[in-house]
Amino acid sequence: MNRRYLIPLALAALALTAGCAGLLGSQPISDERLDEEPPSPYVWDNDVDAHITITENARFQAVYRLDDGSMELFRRDGFGGRNAIPVSAVRYRYSNGTVITGTEIRERGGEIDRSRSRVSVTTPNGTDGGQLAFTSSSTPKRFALPAFVNGSYAVVLPPNRRVEVFPFGTVDPGGYEVISEGDQRIIRWESVEADAISVQFYLQRDLTIFGGAAAVLVAVGLGGAFYYKRRIEALRKRREELGLDVDTEDDEFRDDPPPGMG
Repeated sequence: MNRRYLIPLALAALALTAGCAGLLGSQPISDERLDEEPPSPYVWDNDVDAHITITENARFQAVYRLDDGSMELFRRDGFGGRNAIPVSAVRYRYSNGTVITGTEIRERGGEIDRSRSRVSVTTPNGTDGGQLAFTSSSTPKRFALPAFVNGSYAVVLPPNRRVEVFPFGTVDPGGYEVISEGDQRIIRWESVEADAISVQFYLQRDLTIFGGAAAVLVAVGLGGAFYYKRRIEALRKRREELGLDVDTEDDEFRDDPPPGMG
């Protein structure tokens, strides 16, 4: 075989095998990612089934109260499929308050594996319930995730973010309340029965910037309309001066009766 075809074929084979491995098999997440420190302490002591804190660097920290000993973590794509979400700083809290790291979950008989479509977490042997926490990435000014557990939810926005002004702020599903705590907003649902929750938020200064831009556009539009109106008036006067707008009628088109018949 010609040598120039060997490298492209090798690259294609490597990509194919890597894709098959991602599609068909699960791979463990590294101990370093599992055990790294979360950006801030997890809010274990809360009165909801899912507590999500969105940070300013487009990340979030989630604490879920488990009904059983397993959970699958994923996002839905635009075609109805699932994609695994990146997780780090995984922690499990027993009902008695003891907190263990991701590697300790494995050491005690649990599992944390990642495939192309989901991250599968199984809690240690003999556990039923408890709380699972992890850190993951979000999107600037928008948070969206499937509702992994049923029940009550709380989403804490970064400081100075708001959701009150549509369309800059939107919340789904409905039936929520917005609570103010200092410079932060907390969105709460007493019960979420939807498949997913999503929150689009904005900075206070975004409205000021938008309002200023809208004012500039209105001023430009009014100035342009006034300019063209003046131009049209000037052209009309010019036509009148040249006699182009003087109405003339030929006698043959007049409506008067013929001479002698009036």
